[in-house]
Amino acid sequence: MDRTNPPPADRTPPEPCAIALLRGGDRAAVTVAVLALHLRGAVDTGRPGTVRRTGAGNAGAFRHPLEKAVRTGLYRPAGPRELPGRAVVRRALAGTRAELVAAGLLRALPPGRTRAARRLLAELRERHPLPQGPAGPEVFAEQEVLIAVALHGERALTALLPRFARDSGLTGRGALADEGLFPLGRGTGIRGIVFHGDDSAGDRDGGGFGGGAHGGHHHGGFHGGHDFGGGCGGGGLD
Repeated sequence: MDRTNPPPADRTPPEPCAIALLRGGDRAAVTVAVLALHLRGAVDTGRPGTVRRTGAGNAGAFRHPLEKAVRTGLYRPAGPRELPGRAVVRRALAGTRAELVAAGLLRALPPGRTRAARRLLAELRERHPLPQGPAGPEVFAEQEVLIAVALHGERALTALLPRFARDSGLTGRGALADEGLFPLGRGTGIRGIVFHGDDSAGDRDGGGFGGGAHGGHHHGGFHGGHDFGGGCGGGGLD
């Protein structure tokens, strides 16, 4: 499929949630949706290792169906292992996978990325390198933060929002490492972020989709990650 019908070169790249699913599976996509809601003040940390929805923030500004599903699915706080299994989130993930299959970026059988998807991820990583540390001031808008986490997973999340990532269970002991390896069958401005460098690890395709990510490879160089000092669309961060 990917040999005969590759996506056109000028096609608009998928949204960050879809990019994350393409790279790292369901858990990666849900992580980006949680982060998007957090940046808008609609989701915050709950009990240690969980996230909860808040009454603040612009909860109606959903940019992807998975964001709406995650907020709906947080009828009670949940950790990153539980949230992808809630029915409304499961349905949104299935819909996102179906769209990626229709776009020629995922294969249904055998499940996995197409050649076009691997090419797309490589091009996006080149344009959006891993945040690595202080090389000079550069402000990240919300979309840039989401794309960084969609493409680079836990390493970008730890570099950009270490406290939220840890307290929510998206990283650390409560989370599986999110590096794009997973088992078969299973806005306004944001302040204080600087980056440089590139993700030299490349795209290591672990095979199937539909489960959480695992495997802690490509641990890499970044220094001096910062929490954001302000929020997007209301609601401060950390």
